[in-house]
Amino acid sequence: MFISIFPFYWMVIGSTNHSSKMFSRPITLLPGKELFTNIAHLNESIGIYRVLFNSLFVSITYVILALMICTMAAYVLAKFKFKGSKTIFTLFLLSMMIPYQATVIPLFKMMSHFNLLNTYFALIAPQLCYPFAIFLMRQNFLAFPTELLESARLDGAGEVRIFLTIVLPSMKPALAATAIFLFMTQWNNFMWPLVATTSSEMYTFPVALSSLTGVSFTDYGQVMAGVTFATIPIIIFFLALQKHFISGMLGSALK
Repeated sequence: MFISIFPFYWMVIGSTNHSSKMFSRPITLLPGKELFTNIAHLNESIGIYRVLFNSLFVSITYVILALMICTMAAYVLAKFKFKGSKTIFTLFLLSMMIPYQATVIPLFKMMSHFNLLNTYFALIAPQLCYPFAIFLMRQNFLAFPTELLESARLDGAGEVRIFLTIVLPSMKPALAATAIFLFMTQWNNFMWPLVATTSSEMYTFPVALSSLTGVSFTDYGQVMAGVTFATIPIIIFFLALQKHFISGMLGSALK
């Protein structure tokens, strides 16, 4: 626990001290009085509140849209038998083997051709159909009793109603786990926002924080303040979904 938590503690302590104390001997382990000064410098350097808005808007919008698309795709692949369904699912799995870096140039040319660079659409759209999220949700849908679906159809329920009122409510743990994974994936995404943004007004946290590292001097106080800002939303998002996430793990174990 100490090995896992100490770097985060050191990060928070570093955000409250001057940059010169980051590598002092002995190590500074007590809070300082430079937190608001570091935040002010950070805001002057990258516009912290604009960056925070960009990251939150892009990540939350992405999670909502990707969760909708991936959940519906996974449900169809798990519960509807049609010609080519296994082939489609296999192609999804094979796409996970393609290095993400190999898709950056084609995506950049596509977004450039449609004049979509430096927009929220360019940051959100390319990964909405996320193969691992589809795989994760499909495995959970396979465990859902097909007999319940057939009973609902016999009672006259349509497919959309079955999906929204019968299937999804029982999938809350899986949805929470997938949402956490998607949020962390988008929040920590560095390479594509770096390529797709051309102005500092569209920077997300990873790109903005990378710009703080100078060639001859780096203000580690404001860097640590920025990393602390970037870590807080992930913790809040996980704590908000922790109940469903843990219940899903326990439920699977008890079954």
